[in-house]
Amino acid sequence: MVNYPRWAIITTVVIALLGLIYASPNFFPQADEAVETSGFLPSNRMNLGLDLQGGSSLLLSVGVDTAIRETLESVESTVRRELRQRGSRVGYSGLRVEGKAIAFRLRDAADSDTARDRLRNLEDGFELEISDDVNFRLVMSEEAETARRQSAVEQSIEIVRRRVDETGVAEPVIQQQGQDRILVQLPGIKDPERIKRLLGQTAKLNFHMLDESVSIQEAESGNLPAGSMLLYSPEEEGRIPYVVRRTVEVAGDRLVDAQPTFQDGQPIVSFRFDASGGRRFGELTANNVGNRLAIVLDREVVSAPRIQTAILGGSGIITGRFTVQQVNDLSLVLRAGALPAPLTVLEERTVGPGLGADSIEAGKIASIIGLVAVVVFIVVSYGLFGLMAAVALLFNLSLIVALLSVLQATLTLPGIAGIVLTIGMAVDANVLILERIKEEVRNGRTPISAIDAGYRRAFTTIIDSNLTTLIAAILLFQFGTGPIKGFAVTLSIGIITSMFTAMMLTRLFIVVWLRRRRPQTLPI
Repeated sequence: MVNYPRWAIITTVVIALLGLIYASPNFFPQADEAVETSGFLPSNRMNLGLDLQGGSSLLLSVGVDTAIRETLESVESTVRRELRQRGSRVGYSGLRVEGKAIAFRLRDAADSDTARDRLRNLEDGFELEISDDVNFRLVMSEEAETARRQSAVEQSIEIVRRRVDETGVAEPVIQQQGQDRILVQLPGIKDPERIKRLLGQTAKLNFHMLDESVSIQEAESGNLPAGSMLLYSPEEEGRIPYVVRRTVEVAGDRLVDAQPTFQDGQPIVSFRFDASGGRRFGELTANNVGNRLAIVLDREVVSAPRIQTAILGGSGIITGRFTVQQVNDLSLVLRAGALPAPLTVLEERTVGPGLGADSIEAGKIASIIGLVAVVVFIVVSYGLFGLMAAVALLFNLSLIVALLSVLQATLTLPGIAGIVLTIGMAVDANVLILERIKEEVRNGRTPISAIDAGYRRAFTTIIDSNLTTLIAAILLFQFGTGPIKGFAVTLSIGIITSMFTAMMLTRLFIVVWLRRRRPQTLPI
């Protein structure tokens, strides 16, 4: 016991000092410039959750009906392409989306078998209905509709999470609520309007060819060619009309990167496709030199340049009357991906920091009361050794705060409850060790032998009891959400630090005392 390894002494002292150093920023005011700018002290603080520091809470509705409609429009374009195959075109009329189906009528009943063969296995989840050999309907099944709705919500949650993560918000809560709603809680957010704009933008970027076979005047009067649509530029550019072919030549989901940059002093967005998208974009530009390409974002034509030459590098730029902030936000949402359906803010709540201040103060009071009660108990019960355990308990708290700061974990009200619980549990290991030492002393062992036996025999029990609690905390973190995770984090960290302080730090105090005093009896 007295021959405590030098490496163990150094390791224990270093970890204890690092705990004090990395916990120190949390004990100074936020605006303290000495702490913020000093080069030798870390600057990371604990992140406070929405219930402690305030922030925004948004309840979003996913426009699943729009996702269904877009799926039907996509199938409609596929039907048009299949019926127009070169060499054996099938004549039809009245191709349209009708409720949850795509309907059309053949001009010649003799083409019925050909149309049936081309459309029978066209799309999973659609059933082909034929009447009079000329009236065709592709009807979306209820199972396919339900799956598309759920998929739209799940994809929206993932995209929202990516966009929020890009803004740097620490530990947001993003979860499904009901069948088509998403709850988003953003602790400490300073610009909720910007977050609402980022989340509300669908960011569906596609590349279409302009249809220059008809004039704008004809299109606006309702004389649109089949397979084309009338779109406009953004409002800040004057709502200029364009006739755009419905066929998506290159989809925005092929983008792998989008970054803000400048060209001739103007902010623009540069983008890059994946290998498949780059090849398709190169073929498109090579086959349409001299024609105009429409870059369509959320059904608005942000740019319609004329293709001067083939673009084979798989990259390009988006220009427009953008501000620097708009370019940054557009790059962000393009990198995160397009929403499968629009989001609507149903409810917005702002949590003021006053609630957080009250909660933190209440947590401090509870922690102090718990700490004092534990210290009094252990000192009264075990004397000098209890005092050593109490000092180790203070280091234990500093280690918890330090790890929360280093890991940038979020402290919530349940997290404070976990810390208070840890204070109560922290002395368990010390109680086991000190009771074992008292038992060895009663059995007639010398002080050194009693201490050595007490630590050695209590070690297995301490590991078993703490390990089972740690497993429970890990399961809470794995399967829990929001507040439950906050509780699990602080509980897990507290278990690890309490084992360290009990088995290493308190033991170091006792070893130093033994070497200096060399007592004949133990004050326990």
